[in-house]
Amino acid sequence: MENLTQLSYALDTFYFLVCGALVMWMAAGFAMLEAGLVRAKNTVEILTKNIALFAVACTMYLLCGYAIMYPGEDAAGGILPVLGTLIGDEHTAEAVLSSEGSTYYAARSDFFFQVVFVATAMSIVSGAVAERMKLWAFLMFAVVLTGFIYPVQGFWKWGGGFLQEAKFQDFAGSGVVHMCGAAAALAAVILLGPRNGKYGKKGEVNAIPGANLPLATLGTFVLWLGWFGFNGGSQLKLTGIENANAVAQIFVNTNAGAAGGVIAALVTARLLFGKADLTMALNGALAGLVAITAEPLTPSALGATLIGGIGGLLVVFSIVALDKLHLDDPVGAISVHGVVGIWGLLAVPLTNSDATLLKQLLGIVTIFTWVFGCSFVVWFFLKKIMGIRISQEEEYEGADIAECGMEAYPEFTSK
Repeated sequence: MENLTQLSYALDTFYFLVCGALVMWMAAGFAMLEAGLVRAKNTVEILTKNIALFAVACTMYLLCGYAIMYPGEDAAGGILPVLGTLIGDEHTAEAVLSSEGSTYYAARSDFFFQVVFVATAMSIVSGAVAERMKLWAFLMFAVVLTGFIYPVQGFWKWGGGFLQEAKFQDFAGSGVVHMCGAAAALAAVILLGPRNGKYGKKGEVNAIPGANLPLATLGTFVLWLGWFGFNGGSQLKLTGIENANAVAQIFVNTNAGAAGGVIAALVTARLLFGKADLTMALNGALAGLVAITAEPLTPSALGATLIGGIGGLLVVFSIVALDKLHLDDPVGAISVHGVVGIWGLLAVPLTNSDATLLKQLLGIVTIFTWVFGCSFVVWFFLKKIMGIRISQEEEYEGADIAECGMEAYPEFTSK
């Protein structure tokens, strides 16, 4: 029995770490997607934001975020977070063997899996504010979001707080991760304003095409791959027939949701615009993935396809609607992760009997209000103290030169 416990502990820890590595690879997906959807003159800056935000997220979550999000049993059911620092001690062999299976993976594997989630939430913000935000203002906000704002609402749902006690269901983070990132992005976009030339004086919307759609497509496939770790790892355990079957179902449903999103977005774009819009198809895939993330286990594969398909439908209309409101989001992040994140949470009661519409609405309103409100305050103070937007001249020349002093494609501009 002791050997079996040790083997199970090792396998579950290894699976957790591998899933965390897959989620970490999503950072590459976000970087490639965003670099492909911005203009060439802003490529270096968006790539710098993506690698820097990942480093900031990992450091802040190590210093205080993880301790706030998982304060222990003393804070169970609470609203106010317990401030703390660092990860804490690793499990001893004696503690694992005496736990009778309740301690089944290494504490460090849990931290690693959670830290790449918070980096994902911050990555959502970078795309929405692309092409006109100051790099250092963005990184200052990343410190606050990853070290405090995200961990607090994460504690409410996953760390034993009141949303967990209220039975709000969010299996892998349609709300805790994706809607969180979108709410922070929305606050920034409101205060930041649109890119120069995006909207005309009479309200017309001027398309600003991305520089590298092959790169954006590659980024989408990288994110699709990483999502198997995102959702699959959230089962938290692999060993045992029931867990192994659950992980397999989650992988199948995750893939089905993405496929449904692509098909629905592509068809919707064809009906609305008369063309097969690649960018809508890419966002459809991500929308399908976000939609199924709230509950990737209980639906059938066909049900997951339909849930993802509705997400793909919604994202097209949401992108169009935000443009009509003059909320400029170059990559569609607010629509993909926010609007569809809400749909994913509302869809949970359709297949999960433990969820109710009222409980899901409680979670949605709580997370959005907290993240949007705190983010708006932080962005507002950053705007007053250091400014959050580059100048019109710098925006015209490109954020690459203004913020980073280099270009991504110098052979096209240098003689």
